[in-house]
Amino acid sequence: MLVAEVLYSGYSAADNYISDLGVGPSALIFNSSVFLFGLTGVVASYYLWQIFHEKLVVILFFLAGIGVMGVGVFPESVEVIHPIVSLIALLFGGLSAIAAYKLEKPPLSYISVIMGLIALIAFVLFATQNFLGLGKGGMERMIAYPIVLWAIGFGGYLIGSEDKKS
Repeated sequence: MLVAEVLYSGYSAADNYISDLGVGPSALIFNSSVFLFGLTGVVASYYLWQIFHEKLVVILFFLAGIGVMGVGVFPESVEVIHPIVSLIALLFGGLSAIAAYKLEKPPLSYISVIMGLIALIAFVLFATQNFLGLGKGGMERMIAYPIVLWAIGFGGYLIGSEDKKS
């Protein structure tokens, strides 16, 4: 996303939607990286099922990955589908973070719930156009960043964990 922002002259993290990066001069790098990020989520959901058999977490993670892939395939210029896949990505991303507490040990389990709640609260604020002075792009990032940070932390936790069925 940062590389795409640099490539998009005049882009404002506060005033522009994240998805604006998918239709401007940064479209190729943004859409392909977003698609790959979503694909890794879909693949990860398969492995989560193999290891944990936690149906709810796997379904939420899978749906979030599908939504993120959809954002890469259907940029905001696809006016009917893009809002739907964005909703799926952001909503199920936040819910995945909350549900994953079952698979984690403290303190990460607490952090996961907090990150998911931040994302979902920001989602409600964004949907009701309460941007709290951050602008629409800033509030949208308050949804996306906690999800991405949680996913990175969760991945690191799984890699570093000896007993995956804790």
